[in-house]
Amino acid sequence: KLEEFLNLTQLKTSLKEAILLDYYTAGFWWAKEMNFSLSQLSGFMDLLNFTLENLSGKHMTLGDNLKELERAMTGIGQPESEEKSLFDLSSFSIEQARAIIDYLVTSLFKHYKAYEYLFHCRREEPVLCDE
Repeated sequence: KLEEFLNLTQLKTSLKEAILLDYYTAGFWWAKEMNFSLSQLSGFMDLLNFTLENLSGKHMTLGDNLKELERAMTGIGQPESEEKSLFDLSSFSIEQARAIIDYLVTSLFKHYKAYEYLFHCRREEPVLCDE
């Protein structure tokens, strides 16, 4: 379903598409294991997309992307916070927010250079078949 939702049409021959599918699938199953509600799952997937888009589309450095994540998560665990988050993440507890940050650190930020290479370095990908 994620392959279809993300419109990945060359999954069998594109390393980039395969990595993207793995990134989102791993995140989705992690959130399911955390027993996130449907709205929490949606917010978490938005965060996954947000941090990856900061890297791929906006060419943000690791430090800038971490600052944007901090800004996005501002106000979690605080009812009626004066600081508005970029997303509706009000349903997350402080413990869940910490778990999300830990997940993003281990899944994306520790491998930031590899993802930068994936999105920003040109390389030849001769594909002869999909086996």
